[in-house]
Amino acid sequence: MQHAPTPLGRGTTERELPQARGDLSAAVLDALRTSPALARFPGAHEAEQADPLGDDLQLALYACYELHYLGFTGVDPAWEWDPELLRLRAAMEENFQCALRAGTTGHPDLDDALDALLVEPVRGTGVSRYLHDEGSLWQLREYAAQRSLYHLKEADPHAWVIPRLRGRAKAAFVAVEFDEFGGGRPERVHARLFADLMADLRLDTAYGRYADAASAQMLATVNLMSLLGLHRAHRGALVGHFAAVEITSSPASRRLAAAMRRTGAGSAAERFYDEHVIADAVHEQVVRRDVIGGLLEDEPSLAPEVAFGIAATEFVEDRFAEQLLGAWRQGATSLRTQV
Repeated sequence: MQHAPTPLGRGTTERELPQARGDLSAAVLDALRTSPALARFPGAHEAEQADPLGDDLQLALYACYELHYLGFTGVDPAWEWDPELLRLRAAMEENFQCALRAGTTGHPDLDDALDALLVEPVRGTGVSRYLHDEGSLWQLREYAAQRSLYHLKEADPHAWVIPRLRGRAKAAFVAVEFDEFGGGRPERVHARLFADLMADLRLDTAYGRYADAASAQMLATVNLMSLLGLHRAHRGALVGHFAAVEITSSPASRRLAAAMRRTGAGSAAERFYDEHVIADAVHEQVVRRDVIGGLLEDEPSLAPEVAFGIAATEFVEDRFAEQLLGAWRQGATSLRTQV
């Protein structure tokens, strides 16, 4: 299956608001369709009482965070820094953070956490093993559709931490990000490579196209990155998230590349994961030695937060894996809507 290189959002540049999944997300989405001067929001109590990992709060957070990326067609850019929306978002974030802290109690110290990432089998790689061993093409399509919420903006959430680093940590972090953004070549930008993968799988490559199809568990994995990236206070945790992604990526990508070959997904589908096998094997050493080492050289007190970032990444990824595999092993779709 061969396709020409695919621009992001082929066929449409519209970035539509997703459909609400409850009262909280409905309030946010209804507000974004109006002027900031006219909007009315629920109080913090509603945000505090919502299921922190459920569809409603996670979609509401996703909509808020997307205002800091490409936004939505027809939505006033002034919403990005609207004080009332930010107050509601802060209440939702506090609820989400409490769930993350509760789900990661007892995580090991940083050295132990990093060492554990290097041991196979790595926690959270159950999906790549399943797809490698027995996954069908329709399951690979579902996986790509869900992951597109991140991969079509791959590396963007991590970039928020760059101005919050110094010296060795900043230089090493930017070196890794340079690879993620194609080393100066637009056709090699990882988000572009993922769009090409989606085209091989006959998926729509428009940015955010599958927000309505994605599960709450997938939304949480994307929202975690934005939460950590948009707050300077979480710079250590974002570095931990970055480390967890880079260190575990190479072996998982090797399995996913093999799954693409086995199912005949297409050359671009294979290429995306082949690229990560090579690049992330190098990044692993740079991240541990220079990014984390440099950060802790400057700010040793951040070690527990780096460890928390690793644990929180495992927590949300494990939940996503359970959701996918739970559906697939019953022969059911993992998606909320058809693709």
